[in-house]
Amino acid sequence: MSGSENARDLELLAGVARNDRKAIALLYQRHHLRLYRYLLRFVKSEAVAEELVNETFIDVWRAADRFEGRSQVSSWIISIGRNKAISLLRKRSDAELDDDYASGLEDDSDTPEVTTLKQDKAAALRVCINKLSDEHREVIDLVYYQEKAIKEIAVILEVPENTVKTRVFHARKKLSEHMRKAGLDRGWP
Repeated sequence: MSGSENARDLELLAGVARNDRKAIALLYQRHHLRLYRYLLRFVKSEAVAEELVNETFIDVWRAADRFEGRSQVSSWIISIGRNKAISLLRKRSDAELDDDYASGLEDDSDTPEVTTLKQDKAAALRVCINKLSDEHREVIDLVYYQEKAIKEIAVILEVPENTVKTRVFHARKKLSEHMRKAGLDRGWP
């Protein structure tokens, strides 16, 4: 996220702190989809992810005036959502698993053959990612899907930056091993 985008988020958050409903609507509009996708990969349930997004933005509404600026606003929001998801998963050991959700998504610009190849490779990649430990799977998600920097991931996970670097290193190494065993190259069809 660029500095100007974070500056805009800071302006919106200041508006939220003043109980500006338009500001929370705009902040929600800017971040709900990315948060939803992150939480969906985390909890593996569309309904639960949507509920967590709503609860997260309620907390953003309530805590906007306490934002300390130690991270980007987007990282703060993801951190709130992540903590809610962890709490929920601790309470609900029977959380639904939906590993096939993303495999049904299709890119309209591709031919059917390319779409099938991508779906097959994406499904195989998901299988490899799911073989990783929870810690490794989470850093892969934050680095590659959420496009967060090491510093931001450290804030989200509440661990030192060097711990994040170590987890990313080992996660990449393990993922590469799983991909090699599955016969996957690193290229995309």
